[in-house]
Amino acid sequence: MMPPVLDAHGIAVLVLIVCALFLFTREDIALESSCLLVLIALVVGFTAFPYHRAGTDLHPAEFFAGFGHEALVTICALMILGRGMETTGALRPLAAALSRMWSVRPVSSLLLTLVFAAIASAFFNNTPIVVMLLPVLISASLRSKQPASGILLPMGLATLVGGMGTTIGTSTNLLVISIASDLGMRRFDMFDFMVPAAIAAGIAIVYLWLVAPRLLPARTPLLADTSPRVFEAMLHIDKDSFAVGKNFSEVLAKTEDRMNVLSIRRDANLTVSKLPTTVMCEGDRLLVRDSPENLKEFERLLEAKLYNIADDETPVNDEHPLLAEGQQLAEIVVTEHSPLCYSTVGQTRYTDRYGLMILAIHRARGQTTLTKGDLNAIVLQVGDVLLAQGPAESLAELRSSGDALVLDATVDLPHTAKAPIALAIMFLVVTIAALDIAPIAVSALAGMGLMLLTRCLTWTNAAEALSTQVILIVAVSLAMGLALTRTGGADYMAQLYVALAGGLPPVMVMSGLMLLMAILTNIVSNNAAAVIGTPIAISIAQQLGLSPEAFVLAVLFGANMSYATPVAYKTNLLIFSAGGYKFTDFLRVGVPLVLLMWITFTFLLPVFYPL
Repeated sequence: MMPPVLDAHGIAVLVLIVCALFLFTREDIALESSCLLVLIALVVGFTAFPYHRAGTDLHPAEFFAGFGHEALVTICALMILGRGMETTGALRPLAAALSRMWSVRPVSSLLLTLVFAAIASAFFNNTPIVVMLLPVLISASLRSKQPASGILLPMGLATLVGGMGTTIGTSTNLLVISIASDLGMRRFDMFDFMVPAAIAAGIAIVYLWLVAPRLLPARTPLLADTSPRVFEAMLHIDKDSFAVGKNFSEVLAKTEDRMNVLSIRRDANLTVSKLPTTVMCEGDRLLVRDSPENLKEFERLLEAKLYNIADDETPVNDEHPLLAEGQQLAEIVVTEHSPLCYSTVGQTRYTDRYGLMILAIHRARGQTTLTKGDLNAIVLQVGDVLLAQGPAESLAELRSSGDALVLDATVDLPHTAKAPIALAIMFLVVTIAALDIAPIAVSALAGMGLMLLTRCLTWTNAAEALSTQVILIVAVSLAMGLALTRTGGADYMAQLYVALAGGLPPVMVMSGLMLLMAILTNIVSNNAAAVIGTPIAISIAQQLGLSPEAFVLAVLFGANMSYATPVAYKTNLLIFSAGGYKFTDFLRVGVPLVLLMWITFTFLLPVFYPL
């Protein structure tokens, strides 16, 4: 029997949730903007049209409660702890050991990498795990001549699979458990659902180890050609050159202002200022940096002679090509904590600060081609990749600064003296929560304080660890979940789902809910899917007269199955760019993994949580 129609407030909340989920999928609207619009709509709507039904009031101020919710506080504290683990290099020795194994036993090393990624992600945020392993695996693929595409994506999906194992493995887990507890269900302890999650993870890792690499075609990342793309060279101005007697601005105009002159050298040790009025003289040498094609073009336009910096005797020609000694290519991947995120190369002055030349930008969203032109003006997002060239020392400095994820042909993993302290603090946080001495919110917050007191983290690091997107999506999702529950929307959706299920066995009802969550999480935010799905799951269980645990875990596991699209999770975007993948590669590997996990949990959950 179909449920009775909702009142106007309930209908309005359902319409708003549909609109919110649509906004969350739009790449041309910042997620923060979408969240703010939804929050404004809830607050203004319930202020203009107060809700008083059957003794239930819903005051607009209650929608702000999400900003102080225990789940959000815990998520923020764990993000900061993860940042401490990342900046101190606490897990780098294990990553370095894996790197050494790759040159000896690549097949076994892939299995160990997947196991390590899964186990680590059960206790730490998977973003620093991926950030740590990406340069290791890029380097291993270059040395072993194996395609990186068969390594990176399985590793990334292994972190998502492992994150399902504990209450702190992902922010999704924390949200589902906290909301279920708020709605009256017993609170899951840290390892309560680890056994079914570990069994499913074991099956997934075998698939990612033996099957997934065979499903992925060899893709060419930006670093497939490790030779430098731009060169520094000298343009000698002789007596017949166009530049003789011309001022500097006229010389640049001859090249349509395309020539990048680093300095003007005159005589043996004299450097002339690059003023527009500076007059070029016979014997001047212009230190320029550009591609071989452009350098030869400038040589022709200025009627000058092109030489390598270290060789003033032999002009550059087919027999004596350009040299770029000491130069190295690297991919700079934009992460959520990077100063580049939502900024431009020009605004952050990366070129000036690190002496790097940005050659091209690979966009993570919407296209997979290299973007050229005015690279300094492009606003960068998580997952975008800059192809940069510069001295090895400059790249090492950038890598050690922690401002960016640098991928190159080497492995140089920083490991600071604070690493053992950070590892001990994290172990203490997990142990206290696991032994039920204190809630994870308390132990994580105390651990964050210890990280700051022991200087494993600076306040700047802690601030950078917090993601505006995560904070807003969690707070707004909690507000939508509150509105859905209090207006009767959750009960209505549950009744509608039970009616459509048409008397199916409880196992199939639970399985169908999990599949719906898995589909939703690959299209919109996994946190939004979890927050909306949890009250519906509890309501379904109540209507069927069953224990809600299996249904809540169906939402938890389903919302974690962000395997099938690169936009489903932020680490997917990092891997998507670094490995040179196409959208279809995620579908090719991710969809079978979603189905495999769905079928596995359909059998496991009724065994551990009888319906």
